[in-house]
Amino acid sequence: MSVTADRAITPALNGQKGTRFSSGFWQLLWMIRSYFGLMTLSMVTGVLNHGATIAAAALGAYMVGQVAGGATAADLRGPAAALAAAVILRAVMAWAEMWLSHDLAYRILADLRGHLYSAIERLAPGYLIQRRSGDVASAAMADIETVEWFYAHTVGTFFVAVLVPSLAFVTLGGMHWTLPLTLLPFALLVAGVPFVLRRRAARQGDALRADLGNLNAEVVDGVQGLRELVSFGFQRRFLTNLESHSNRLVRSQLAHGMRSGVEQAAVAAFMSGGMLSVVAVAAVQVSRGELDPALYPVAVTLAIFVFGPIHAIASVAQNLGIVFASADRAFHLLREPAPVTDAPGATPPDSDLEPRVSFAGVTFGYPGGGDPALRDVSFEIAPGETVALVGHSGAGKTTCASLLMRFWDTDAGTIAIGGHDVRHLPQRFLRETIGWVPQDIYLFNSSLRENIRMARPEATDAEVENAARAAQAHEFITQMPGGYDTVAGERGVQMSGGQRQRIAIARALLKDSPVLVLDEAVSSLDARNEQELNLALHAVREGRATLVIAHRLSTIRSADRIVVLEEGRVVEQGTHDDLFAHGHTYPSLIAAQTEAAHRVSTG
Repeated sequence: MSVTADRAITPALNGQKGTRFSSGFWQLLWMIRSYFGLMTLSMVTGVLNHGATIAAAALGAYMVGQVAGGATAADLRGPAAALAAAVILRAVMAWAEMWLSHDLAYRILADLRGHLYSAIERLAPGYLIQRRSGDVASAAMADIETVEWFYAHTVGTFFVAVLVPSLAFVTLGGMHWTLPLTLLPFALLVAGVPFVLRRRAARQGDALRADLGNLNAEVVDGVQGLRELVSFGFQRRFLTNLESHSNRLVRSQLAHGMRSGVEQAAVAAFMSGGMLSVVAVAAVQVSRGELDPALYPVAVTLAIFVFGPIHAIASVAQNLGIVFASADRAFHLLREPAPVTDAPGATPPDSDLEPRVSFAGVTFGYPGGGDPALRDVSFEIAPGETVALVGHSGAGKTTCASLLMRFWDTDAGTIAIGGHDVRHLPQRFLRETIGWVPQDIYLFNSSLRENIRMARPEATDAEVENAARAAQAHEFITQMPGGYDTVAGERGVQMSGGQRQRIAIARALLKDSPVLVLDEAVSSLDARNEQELNLALHAVREGRATLVIAHRLSTIRSADRIVVLEEGRVVEQGTHDDLFAHGHTYPSLIAAQTEAAHRVSTG
């Protein structure tokens, strides 16, 4: 992505106040600034392409008129040579226009995709929780592809539609001053039809892109949740819901198509009227001796071809509603403010951070979430210490981990690593400082080796395998047909939940960060594998500050200290033995877990 493209995107993100047409138009037009030279070449080749086409047709018509008037072969040599040159020029320029216009479009689309992905990365995960992944994917892919129509078929076409007909009008005026005046009202009507209907086109474009985004989101949900749909017998209801979204999209498409059909009919009627008027007026002028009969077919030909570029821009304008709706969806995502941003001048500390984590009076509420998720939470993790966060579901455990990773900023209080407020550290540095095993593990559709190596791309194969051994993953990986080259499948579908967890733990261990966060990291493991993994983790925790979010008693007891959360507050802290003997909330949690485990074991 070019630096100039980065500069060009800024004004576009600000948008333009006023009508929807001006907003979408100016946002898209700003993106061309970085490619002004390429855009100019595209316009020049477009003018030469259409100009050569009209010139060839006019020369052919002129030769027909000359032959009808008794011209000899010698008289036609000059026009014939000019006709051959126009045909060759037209062929070359048609190829050049197509190449340059699409080269321009694809370069800008590549920039837009890069900006969109950067925006998604910047907004994750806070903003994306509020949006369906299929809808975001639609904005990043389908909407950007739709915008290609503007750059490849609209901007240059608009310029051609103004310049080429103007030259044709001048030529007609040279034949007789009444001919361009006869044609002008019809040309204006053809050009004006899309603008008269632009508000309706914008509304229909909005509805069409929104319905398409919703349908894409439903399809993504269905594909990702296919096993659940089948296992619960929910296929028919899901298909009914999918059909409802599909029907809504069809209605939007039909409304768009009906309006587009009206535009085409009106444009065709005005074009036909203009050509017939010139035919009639030119015929009268020939009969009166005011127009050379040899120029009569030339006038008719120019009348026909002058509408070509205008009709092209009118046809393009029929889709501008969809194009601008797509642009607005994409630029809306680009304009969305990030939940967190780096402080001005934020730089990594000069020396290595001490692996000490502290929460001091932290209060936080999710946007639009009502009551705070955390209230005045304070605790500390010393270097080499493992602290377990426990509490009922919804107590705020995962929220603590998310705030430590700075997915959101606290409403009050501070979170610090090594004495440095995380809000004053660059986000990239902060994420490198923390190794995280999330509760919901995502594996990419690539090899297991690459899934582990994404924590540290420069890691050697030996380092990847050592991390897998520490995570108790090496054995099952080597038993797979492709070993470490086995493809995990989308979202790790090829493996069990426990295997995915061990891959995620290997990834975190390979990162070798001073702070380690384990969010239910062993919840999918059986007792034997959990015990072995806890022993391995005990060794790698040395020198690190480790935050463990857990429900299992065996994992909780392995922690050096336990922090008990209840309704977003810290109600107890201490070791397992102290809390079990003297606590109030912790013993009830353990009792409830023990009872649940007993019910499961006894069936």
